[in-house]
Amino acid sequence: MAVTEMLDIFNENLEPVGTASRGDVHERGLWHQVFHCWIVSGSPETGWTLLFQLRHPDKESFPNKLDTSSAGHLLAGETKEDGLRELEEELGLHARYEELTYCGLHQEEYRISEHYMDREFTHVHLYRCSLPLGEYRVQHSEVSGLFRVEAEEFRELIGGRRERITARGLTYDEQLRPVPEERSVTWADFTDNTEEYYGLLFGALDRLDPGGSHPSPAGSRT
Repeated sequence: MAVTEMLDIFNENLEPVGTASRGDVHERGLWHQVFHCWIVSGSPETGWTLLFQLRHPDKESFPNKLDTSSAGHLLAGETKEDGLRELEEELGLHARYEELTYCGLHQEEYRISEHYMDREFTHVHLYRCSLPLGEYRVQHSEVSGLFRVEAEEFRELIGGRRERITARGLTYDEQLRPVPEERSVTWADFTDNTEEYYGLLFGALDRLDPGGSHPSPAGSRT
């Protein structure tokens, strides 16, 4: 039997007003919290690279789209720090919250269908990690592939200064084996986010310390 996920719900000022099931939250368009974390690699000198996950074709929202490295709902009683479980569940990464860079809070609402309205308070983070793509242990029910994109090229795509950029990464075959792949992608290949959202992302990226740790996969804790 499937477990019903319960989420804290809020008014538009992020004041708590109760809890509701995930299904009710989306059907009724209730405000809730989500965790986003962008995996970045590189340096200011060589250029930063962003990691995107390819959403599974069975996802209710944005199937087969390139999306934030790791993202998920915060359950009832959870704080943004608890969102670290998404990194472990989706990508197999173990991290400490102090290793993340908090970009800020973004408030957004959008309608996917007549019965699906998303109203989200999104806690946006960055996390430095240079792990080879083949070493990520992905949640195959959620993630169909991993791709890296040059951050400046992506910024130019968002700003309309490019029509296409290159995404390099891998997808998984029927036996869930990684298959290298390179794609020429347009803005339509990515999930929707606002100009303000990407302002938080790139503002934090421009301030990112070129030093920092390079974390390990989950299960290799020392």
